[in-house]
Amino acid sequence: MSDWVGLTPTVTFEGPMSLEGRIATTIGLVIAAHLFARLALPILVHQTRRFISVTVVRGPVEERVERLAAVAPWWVTERLLVQTIQVILAFVTVFAILIVWGQSNIVLGTLTALSLSVPILGQIALTILLFLLAWIGVDVLDSWLDHVTERSEQFTKHQEEITFRVLQIVLFTAVSLAALTMWGVDLSGMLVGAGFLGIVVGIAAQQTLGSLLAGFVLMFSRPFEIGDWVQIGDEEGIVTDITIVNTRMENFDGEYVVLPNDMVSNSTIINRSRKGRLRLVVEVGIDYDADPEQAQKVAVDAISDVDNILSVPRPVAITSRFADSAVVLELRFWIDKPSARRRAKATSAAVRAVKRAFEREGIKIPFPQQELSGRAETGGFRVVESGFSDQE
Repeated sequence: MSDWVGLTPTVTFEGPMSLEGRIATTIGLVIAAHLFARLALPILVHQTRRFISVTVVRGPVEERVERLAAVAPWWVTERLLVQTIQVILAFVTVFAILIVWGQSNIVLGTLTALSLSVPILGQIALTILLFLLAWIGVDVLDSWLDHVTERSEQFTKHQEEITFRVLQIVLFTAVSLAALTMWGVDLSGMLVGAGFLGIVVGIAAQQTLGSLLAGFVLMFSRPFEIGDWVQIGDEEGIVTDITIVNTRMENFDGEYVVLPNDMVSNSTIINRSRKGRLRLVVEVGIDYDADPEQAQKVAVDAISDVDNILSVPRPVAITSRFADSAVVLELRFWIDKPSARRRAKATSAAVRAVKRAFEREGIKIPFPQQELSGRAETGGFRVVESGFSDQE
């Protein structure tokens, strides 16, 4: 390159052009550049961009460009493009003036220095382009996940959010590694270091990593969702939030319970809201002298008239067992939109309705009682009068 610079001929206007001619040429160049930059250039850029948007940029690409312009207007607007071309035109004008005044060596030296920096500028531009494409890819990915969520009932908004964040991290990590490779950074040492760091972090945070993995399992197995009434182990309440690390719910005492996801995945989970309804059970005892079939019919009719109880499925009553003082009936009925408040109201209303119906039909709900009897072969029990006999 240095040999080429040394052999480059010098272009001057010393021979035919006088001092007045150089001054006039300089003024003409400045005026022409100024008029073109201020008047013609903005119109030319506007018409060119309009032509491209009408003939080339269509459909989803046009939408992406518009969203890109809305998010980063400082580098995609017409104004900046015009200003960039104006700066380039100013440099060209300065170079032309230097040549007119016989300073072509300065121009050639500057161009040589710029040519040496072209690879670096190209790497910078390519790096910016990579991250720009990654940004557009994330936007396309977000739109695609929205479309999948709207069309699929099995893919929830919460799962979409988690999937989007994970894919976003993966995409930007891949682009960052590609950019480092392009700049000549040796990634082997970084990968070895990251491997050792991963081992250390894995040993030091086993429970946290276990909760993270369990969180992903819960996200996609979906044993429950936000707003469901669940029982997890010994804890029962309404799920308020599901994160990658833990699950939060509010119990019926108004307390917030935070459960690590690894504990949740290893516990028995009962989802009382899965089908949108909940079965409730109430037991009532009837006297041994009462007719069980009649008591069952009376109880079912009474429960069916309660407002908060569903008519489909229909309430049922079965004779479940023999107790010490009564034959026990098990009353089964359902409520919709299950919650602790609706369960309490339905249970209370059912108990009141059955008690009133039994009283009206003369069906006795016995108190706990015991019956004592003696063996027949021994003569049974003898009642001894108080006091002493005459013989005593």
